[in-house]
Amino acid sequence: MDIHLIEKGLYEGRLLETATFGMGCFWGPDARFGSLPGVIRTRVGYAGGTTPSPTYRQMGDHTETVEIDFDPAILRYEDVLRHFWRNHYPNRDQYKGRQYLSLLRCRNEEQFEAAERVKKEMETDFGEAIETDIAQFTDFTLAEERHQKYYLRRYPKALEQLHNLYPASGLLLNSTFAARLNGFVKGFRSKDSLLEEIAGWEINGEGKALLMDLFSKMKW
Repeated sequence: MDIHLIEKGLYEGRLLETATFGMGCFWGPDARFGSLPGVIRTRVGYAGGTTPSPTYRQMGDHTETVEIDFDPAILRYEDVLRHFWRNHYPNRDQYKGRQYLSLLRCRNEEQFEAAERVKKEMETDFGEAIETDIAQFTDFTLAEERHQKYYLRRYPKALEQLHNLYPASGLLLNSTFAARLNGFVKGFRSKDSLLEEIAGWEINGEGKALLMDLFSKMKW
């Protein structure tokens, strides 16, 4: 069964938004945000610099970055920002160069306005100024396949059991289920909470039963 057909009801006809940010090594944020209800897709890559065609080994002046597509009817951009700022140290004195910089790239005026509001809120909570590099989104270069859903890829036995859903490893990239599994193995979700969420997904019954049964019986 095609995973994208199974998950179609999660995004078809919905007005999704995209958020782009850097908060240190991109593996952890990919798993953290991939675990959140309302997040449809996650991907990691490079943004914020001018070096053409950045790669992991030759990143130049870019930053390790996460992009998420999310449903604002479930998860508001303001709440994305709160997760972002509460889960890393957003000041530059701990960073060497730009690879692990606290970075936020806004895609429209509404995102800029939300960022300013939530930034002030977080500065009050933290009791110090936030130095996140905030600017207009310009471009994002997808990272190499080995970095996508990194923690899930560390469980080859689980990947074998997922093979029928993901016959090509690149299919992990845009899958909501894969994003949740990546968050689960990193410890951001419990088994029961993830099963409860999947049970409420607006997808076809056969596909829902397949995902729940697969996850319930998965050997890691």
